[in-house]
Amino acid sequence: MVLGLIAALAAAVAYGVASVLQAVGARRLESGAVDAAFLLRLTRSLPYVAGLALDAAGFVATVVALRVLPLFVVESAIASSVGVTALVAVRFLGARLSASERAALVVLAIGLVALAVSAQAEGASPLGRGVQLAVLVVALLVAGITAVAVRRPRGGAPLLAAAAGLGFAAVGVAARALQPPSGWWKLLAEPLLWALVVGGAVALIAYAAALQRGAVTVVAAVTFAVETVVPAVVGYALLGDRARPGFLPVAVAGLLLTLGAAIALSRHSEPEGTPAVTVG
Repeated sequence: MVLGLIAALAAAVAYGVASVLQAVGARRLESGAVDAAFLLRLTRSLPYVAGLALDAAGFVATVVALRVLPLFVVESAIASSVGVTALVAVRFLGARLSASERAALVVLAIGLVALAVSAQAEGASPLGRGVQLAVLVVALLVAGITAVAVRRPRGGAPLLAAAAGLGFAAVGVAARALQPPSGWWKLLAEPLLWALVVGGAVALIAYAAALQRGAVTVVAAVTFAVETVVPAVVGYALLGDRARPGFLPVAVAGLLLTLGAAIALSRHSEPEGTPAVTVG
């Protein structure tokens, strides 16, 4: 369990720093339709690429954590990455935290401690083939909605934020429930593998587009809420995720404290002033 908690916190740090770098890269581009040219321009942005590299490291750490910890613990820890983003913004981008935001950081830490205390290390219950296919279908539907939304030159930030949250949720559920078969070639026939791939792609594209089009507080709040609450419900209902005996109230309190503090700090998902930063 200790390894899982360390991995979850490492993922939060990686994602938190990546958010700053990706915000710098995305805001350097002119707002418009998210097409192949837009994605190509993003790949030429050093801050954005560095952010993606940290996202990849965070994803690996997330998978390690999900193999042993319930979804509600790991997803809440990931949502806390906004606290890391806020601290990075203060240190390197000259951002300032209000008294309420400093209090939110304290609440965030308390929530994480409550989650760590209540966590129970165990593997996930296996999902039936029908449920696995359902997860993939949901990921594909969200991908279709995202494809339509990003073709519109402006607007739709809340919808894109919700799509990003569902994409992250699909990644979490798939990574938690995936049972690798013997023989790597058989893995290609696993619906959860493709749900993970599709969900990850949707999350990255939708979140980048939402950040570019909408108020960061709205985008981050919607994304955090969806990517934290949906996997927690799915994990409890289908994957056998449970808190330690007698610690369910502590776990619920930790989840709510962490999510509430993350939303309170959500403007730091894209710190003010990032367009003026010259990196790369």
